[in-house]
Amino acid sequence: MSISIYNQTRSYSKEEEKAFSARVSEALAVLLSSSYIDKRLSSGDCDVSADIKLVGSAAIKKLNAEHRGLDKVTDVLSFPVLDMVDGKLSSDLMPYDYSIDSKGKKTLMIGDVVICPECAKKQSEEYGHSMEREMVFLAVHSFLHLLGFDHENGRDEEKMFSIQEEIMQKIGLPREASEVSSKREAKSSKAESLEAEHPVGEILPHCGYCALIGRPNVGKSTLLNAISGMKLAIVSHKPQTTRNNISAIYNRDDAQVIFVDTPGIHRPESKLSEFMVDSSFRAAKGADVVVLIVDGRFSKPANVEKKAVETAKKLKKPLLLVVNKADAVSKESLLPLIANYSAMADFEEIIPISALKEDGIEELMDVIISKLPSQPRYFPIEEVTDQSEREISAELIREQILHYTNEEIPHGTAVEIDSFEEELKEDAVDSYDRSLIKIHASIICEKDSHKSILLGKNGQMIKRIGTAARQNIEKMTDCKVFLDLYVKVRKDWKNKPVFLNEFGYTKKDD
Repeated sequence: MSISIYNQTRSYSKEEEKAFSARVSEALAVLLSSSYIDKRLSSGDCDVSADIKLVGSAAIKKLNAEHRGLDKVTDVLSFPVLDMVDGKLSSDLMPYDYSIDSKGKKTLMIGDVVICPECAKKQSEEYGHSMEREMVFLAVHSFLHLLGFDHENGRDEEKMFSIQEEIMQKIGLPREASEVSSKREAKSSKAESLEAEHPVGEILPHCGYCALIGRPNVGKSTLLNAISGMKLAIVSHKPQTTRNNISAIYNRDDAQVIFVDTPGIHRPESKLSEFMVDSSFRAAKGADVVVLIVDGRFSKPANVEKKAVETAKKLKKPLLLVVNKADAVSKESLLPLIANYSAMADFEEIIPISALKEDGIEELMDVIISKLPSQPRYFPIEEVTDQSEREISAELIREQILHYTNEEIPHGTAVEIDSFEEELKEDAVDSYDRSLIKIHASIICEKDSHKSILLGKNGQMIKRIGTAARQNIEKMTDCKVFLDLYVKVRKDWKNKPVFLNEFGYTKKDD
């Protein structure tokens, strides 16, 4: 067995690297000799090898973005070469699976592992064990992935964890009983510290609600996601994507802004559309600051913008004009737009931005915060939304329906979460230490023909929607997700109060 270490970070010394190499080589040898590993890997006629790269947080974040579509730093990544499931080869080894050196020695590469020592160090301190144990544990975890063990789609995470601990014990790095309590204490202490420093109810110089209003597809949800730093509102190229008001919470030590992303203001054509338009104006009525977002590519306000401005003026709230997609036009072409809107209302500020490229957002935040009153903090400082994961999951499923289906289908559908079950890890510290979330959801459509389209030939469309939605829900929850989708027909549900109430689209009394 051979391990090649490529240290691309200065945070891990040569001495640590040497000791680490010896430990992981021993771990791989123990693993390959286990009864549950395909004997063809340890037949003795070839050397089994794996490469391990040690990289910084920026490098592993880039790899996550490139290979997993995940914009975050993780502790480890695995890249298998062989096709294996639970330690067994799925097919015979072929000559091209081996490399042969000048002396005729055969080597079978099982894959690459990437580990971030910076993350490992933080985790070792949090869990209360040595840096050596954490690094070797991550390597063993990755070796299991290379050999076809996994915990996705409901597969047995406990089995994989049990094997990891078995290997760690055999090489002399067993888990200590103090680790779980140390992890719990560290996490609890951090939460208590934040709460003590910034309690709900503390008087802030600037705190309040900010409503984002505007026509459909102008970029309100994109701006909300950029401000919050995570995907709270669904984004689609199709109009009228958002149906409910979604709150994102922006926290600073001296300020808290609760953003409300409203459905696009448009001419209602159904009871559902009436609910959406009503939600937009209701959000503006309850806000401390109103932000009208317009498309910088169109200089003349339409009736939608005129109605929004008139409503905002009646409310006598601070009114800001945000010109989105300003990167798509020249600065000179924005001048007629600014003149036309300035003639309609006395905007306190006019700010050009690009929500997609996140240009101008810091300036916009400074302006919004300056307009908010001094008030008590509404939400804990660590919260980023008042929506539940269950609610956001439904929106993320609907986003994929918008993405994959044609113009007739998307706005005739709703998503209802039938069940949302969480399974905690054995050493769970709190309710967010989950090993798996099982979601059963219903996609509601208006016609039998729509159901056929949503299912697709041999179920391919519903599978595509489900896979993409599951991946986004996993990014949000930082947990493996099992997602089961059903398609139900409820004819003309958009105009029937009983269904609108059931799916949460209910007008509220003033």
